[in-house]
Amino acid sequence: MATNLSAGVQAFTSNAFLVTGDRDVLVDPGANYDVVSKLRERVDDLDAVVVTHPHPDHVGNLDAVADAFDPEILGFEGVEEADRELADGDTVTVGDDDYEVLHTPGHEPHHVCLYSPSADVLFSADLVFANGSFGRTDLEGGDRETLVDSIDRLVDVVDDDLAAMHTGHGPSVTSDPYADIELAARTARFR
Repeated sequence: MATNLSAGVQAFTSNAFLVTGDRDVLVDPGANYDVVSKLRERVDDLDAVVVTHPHPDHVGNLDAVADAFDPEILGFEGVEEADRELADGDTVTVGDDDYEVLHTPGHEPHHVCLYSPSADVLFSADLVFANGSFGRTDLEGGDRETLVDSIDRLVDVVDDDLAAMHTGHGPSVTSDPYADIELAARTARFR
């Protein structure tokens, strides 16, 4: 189960999901609040941090987490702090399940999503959000056409019975998240 450590935080941050199990993993450390204390309330150790992309709101707390727990840091090419560089199609164990790394640029060139068919869970980071919303493309490295291609890839790869989508901002989607991905694929085409 994923716990959003950023829930209720009043700061400019991303969601920070702690997934416990065989391998305790933090998906994005967030920024501008004490995530280390929130981690210590739930785990004694942290095996890894997966960085979905290197925007400041997603990695601002990375140094503090690394100092406190010395986890393996995983990120796609361009994540300078990564101990292990992820590639499209790699497999990463998060909690008790294996997740496929999906390179999904558009919001940011080094952006990845994590998808586990066995867990029926997608970590969509800043590609797709609740209610068919999608990531912005007006920041450096953003590209709307590339973003649409990445969302289309999710439509093709993710099972339509997806149980949960954990987003980089806002609420997780646990009621028909695949419909939100399809809606994002349609709405991202309009300017």
